[in-house]
Amino acid sequence: MTKTGSMFFALLLPVLMPASGAAAAGAFTLEGFFAGKSKAVGSFSAINGVKRKFTVDLTGKWDGKTLTLREDFVFDDGTRDTKTWRFVKTGPASYSGTREDVIGQTEVTFQGNVARFNYLVYLDSARQANKVRFYDKMVLRSDGTVLNTALVTKFGLPVAKTVVEFER
Repeated sequence: MTKTGSMFFALLLPVLMPASGAAAAGAFTLEGFFAGKSKAVGSFSAINGVKRKFTVDLTGKWDGKTLTLREDFVFDDGTRDTKTWRFVKTGPASYSGTREDVIGQTEVTFQGNVARFNYLVYLDSARQANKVRFYDKMVLRSDGTVLNTALVTKFGLPVAKTVVEFER
């Protein structure tokens, strides 16, 4: 191969790689990634200066229609919390989801390797206080991990963000 040909291939390779990775990731589904055991590390940062890091152990059970996803959180200050999502598959690329602290339900939609959903939640669910909306975007990456970024709003204004990296 000529020097020019090698250089062209080297420049073209990064353009081709994401396309093939995205095609392989086209089969991203909640049950495909989260059924069984997985784990995550994440952080929550608010505009009031609150910052919390956490780890999560996840256990997903798929019954052919519903994914029950238990999330066991451990925060950097030692606090523990457990949340359980129930996602019902409503179509080839869509789900309806509920969780004990979510107000109503969320609709999850997939497009290729990206899932998007938003939901209202009480940050202090025991007192039903501090209601905010999460706008989540989950991306299945070419290395097989999932990156979830969420913008948190209150009264339509951004107040926090969450970043979580999941791996099988």
